[in-house]
Amino acid sequence: MYQSHLTFILHNSIIILVILALGGLKEVGVIVAKFGGTSLANAQQFRKVQNIVLSDPRRRYVVVSAPGKCHSGDTKVTDLLYACHKKASQGQEFGDVFEVIAQRYMDIIKGLNLDLDFEPLLRDIKERIAAGASADYVASRGEYLNGLILAELLGYDFIDAAEIIFFDQNGVFDSERTNEAVARRLSHHERAVIPGFYGSMPNGEIKTFPRGGSDISGAIIARGVNAEVYENWTDVSGFLMADPRIVENPKPIRKITYRELRELAYMGASVLHEDSIFPVKKAGIPVHIKNTNAPDEPGTIIVNEAEPVTCTGGITGVAGRKGFTVIAIEKTLMHVELGFGRRLLSILEANGISFEHMPSGIDTISVVIADSQLDGKLEKVIEEIKAQLNPDSVEVHSNMALIATVGRGMARTPGIAAKLFTALGNEGINVRMIDQGSSEINIIVGVENEDMERAVRAIYYAFVDSCK
Repeated sequence: MYQSHLTFILHNSIIILVILALGGLKEVGVIVAKFGGTSLANAQQFRKVQNIVLSDPRRRYVVVSAPGKCHSGDTKVTDLLYACHKKASQGQEFGDVFEVIAQRYMDIIKGLNLDLDFEPLLRDIKERIAAGASADYVASRGEYLNGLILAELLGYDFIDAAEIIFFDQNGVFDSERTNEAVARRLSHHERAVIPGFYGSMPNGEIKTFPRGGSDISGAIIARGVNAEVYENWTDVSGFLMADPRIVENPKPIRKITYRELRELAYMGASVLHEDSIFPVKKAGIPVHIKNTNAPDEPGTIIVNEAEPVTCTGGITGVAGRKGFTVIAIEKTLMHVELGFGRRLLSILEANGISFEHMPSGIDTISVVIADSQLDGKLEKVIEEIKAQLNPDSVEVHSNMALIATVGRGMARTPGIAAKLFTALGNEGINVRMIDQGSSEINIIVGVENEDMERAVRAIYYAFVDSCK
């Protein structure tokens, strides 16, 4: 018996030594999964989330949003909570609105057959609202309550985000302190649910991120635990190459880099806000966009740098945005006039105006500005340009849309611009501005507002089948 046991130990020791010699024991990766409001809107959706989380043991940490809309005529719980705070702050009765909120949670708990007594919690929140609780505290309770329910359903630990996500005394997110706190706290919890959207100030008061802040929270947790991947579960199956309201059935984007995402998001594509992916981008953690209602679909994965481009001439996506004005300035020998560009930008800065693009020539320079930035300021800016820069002429071109064509496959590929402008020319679309980024992964063109949709379609169909 002893000899047999010793033989077993020696046999397994040899196996371990062989594994170590081949590269060591690799720890199974951790997945952080964030679920949006539509994914947690009712008991039926909670069951879908439960099945998704438990289908992969690597999904150890889950970040939740507040319940979203159950149908098109419904109201998000977060919006209802803000309505309660507004009424309370104006001295109005808010009990009817709060009752709607309470019923939403009670219906979820009942539908899941959970043994949770939420009445004391709901009563406490209502009393705090009546006593003048801050808007941030009130709004954060949607995620807080949803987190408690999901933790109970999954059998995971619940960790209040206020205990691990921190802002400084100026209300600015404290990245490093938070990262250390997340790593330290979650190292003691094998599996946990964390509410999204909020953290705490140095004095303990609740502080929320901007709307969509649960995405930020998910990325923060993913960075803190050094996740293998950050999954963002929503109600769409990833990103599309173009706006489906403009292009019928556009193809999905299966893989996109952070740089490409930034370009498309800037032009108004419906993608994650840059703030919501910065923590994982910094840590080099991929983001996987998935559909809670269709979990088997591949979705879109966002990476720092994808593998080398195998197809040149292809694009990742095309997006457009309306509502820009171009101020075009011409002055002979502008290029040798020291400080001309600096003085032009100083005028914009003094008027609180940011610019989008600044294409230039030897004797010309233009600034492209969003109309929202110029509201009521255009005449003053033109007068200051004339007075301080003494140009030969200043022209204003309004009613312009910008369209970005983005893709790593475009870089250093002969004929890309010709293909793009041929597509626009064939549709009879006049190009009013051209700008290409130094990274060569995008070409931006300016067209009339009314031509934007046709231009997006023309570009999409010219490139969509370039790579098959």
